[in-house]
Amino acid sequence: MEIAVLSDIHGNYVALETCVNYALERGIDKFIFLGDYLGELAYPQKTMKYLYSLKEKYRCWFIKGNKENYWLKYNNAWKENDSTTGALYYTYHNLTQEDMEFFRQLTDKADFSLDTLPTITLCHGSPNKVNEKLKPDDENTFLIMDNNPADYILCGHTHIQCEIRHSEKILWNPGSVGMPLGGNGKAQFLILRSTTGLAWESELLSIDYDVDKVIDDLHISGLFDKAPSWSIVSEDILRTGKISHGFVLDRAMSICREKTGQCHWPDIPEECWQLAVKEIMGK
Repeated sequence: MEIAVLSDIHGNYVALETCVNYALERGIDKFIFLGDYLGELAYPQKTMKYLYSLKEKYRCWFIKGNKENYWLKYNNAWKENDSTTGALYYTYHNLTQEDMEFFRQLTDKADFSLDTLPTITLCHGSPNKVNEKLKPDDENTFLIMDNNPADYILCGHTHIQCEIRHSEKILWNPGSVGMPLGGNGKAQFLILRSTTGLAWESELLSIDYDVDKVIDDLHISGLFDKAPSWSIVSEDILRTGKISHGFVLDRAMSICREKTGQCHWPDIPEECWQLAVKEIMGK
């Protein structure tokens, strides 16, 4: 038995379709999705319609990511043509009622069990918080694994593909389908497998897809203008996966504090974003 596990699509429908097609060609017709379906990238409806079609054709399990909470708790401070919140504004204003209802029905975590196989805890961040990062060699990660009833955890959120083993328990992060860190321009996901019917094992995958198509969409859709510096970082992540949005955001806020004495998200001047991007990325 094999199941494809995908997380952090972030609106990258091109990478999503490529990963799913790879799984289908291997005869896999079961899919687990760990949240953050949209954000950052263009044409969010293409991602949602594709997910709905998968839900109709195959057996799928979905949970909520932190991005889904963003859409459900819309922030009036989001602005168009703004690097801090422009991508959020763009995505939210492309959502339908069907999308919002889909997000409302999702849970923050789930216990996944199939046949006689051991239970797996599904979560986006951690079993405790949807936006908590479970990192390798982190005592907090080990504590959460110790306290989790299931011997297996599947999580996303960090965009970093990994396997963590601790005290006979295993945590897998499939990485990010749409915006992987350390992905070198490839889409990441995981295939969950059981050959004995008694335990789970995994295969971590990174596969090529049409990155240029996704970047072209950023420009053609106008999203690059709606969230300029943010989209520069997005393009770099798509091509290299070396520098995260959070890292550049932190520097932009530091520059803002240096210039004004204070800085409160989301009120970060575009000039500070531009300086951060130039300093970190040379662009």
